[in-house]
Amino acid sequence: MANNIIINIGRQLGSGGREIGRMLATDFGLKFMDKELIALAAEKSGLCSEFFEKADEKASQTFGGLFSMRFPFISDGCLPTNNCLSNDSLFKVQSDVIRDLASQASCVFIGRCADYVLRDFPQCVNVFISAPLSMRVSRIAKQLEINEQKAKELIHKTDKKRAEYYNYYSSKTWGMAATYHLCIDSSVLGMAGTEQFIKDFVKKKLGL
Repeated sequence: MANNIIINIGRQLGSGGREIGRMLATDFGLKFMDKELIALAAEKSGLCSEFFEKADEKASQTFGGLFSMRFPFISDGCLPTNNCLSNDSLFKVQSDVIRDLASQASCVFIGRCADYVLRDFPQCVNVFISAPLSMRVSRIAKQLEINEQKAKELIHKTDKKRAEYYNYYSSKTWGMAATYHLCIDSSVLGMAGTEQFIKDFVKKKLGL
């Protein structure tokens, strides 16, 4: 574990954070963990991945209807003692998966409070990637083939959800400079240039 390299990336929607994270994973030879965490958390808990997809990067709530049922077949080692299926319970499972992965291999984690979950790991670099709204709107509109108004609404909704999730589960503030080792605007250097800058920063911070 002591030699594992961990890069945690927070990102605004449309800033290119996920793509830059994948580039870093490729260049450093690290595991890339984004939506992959959902499948692993589902496997660990024995729950359908739909539970984790519905709770993905959302602040605490208990699901209604079917989702409010108790699951006594899940071991107490995975979920809190009452086994009530809330976002808090799912966050605990996902956090355990993140810690297990970080202890076994070098990884790039995208979002999901990984920087907070791994706050005691020695070889972590925490990065936040942003970009001007106009660039993000244009990028999302093109990627999802939607108009710019819908892209702008999606960006505001997603960023709000991510901020609420991060602020709820951590003791810090999503997107605030003091929360991370490095904050960078991907529009300044472009995708490749931003990835190279972060790569150089990681090398210097970790003495690689």
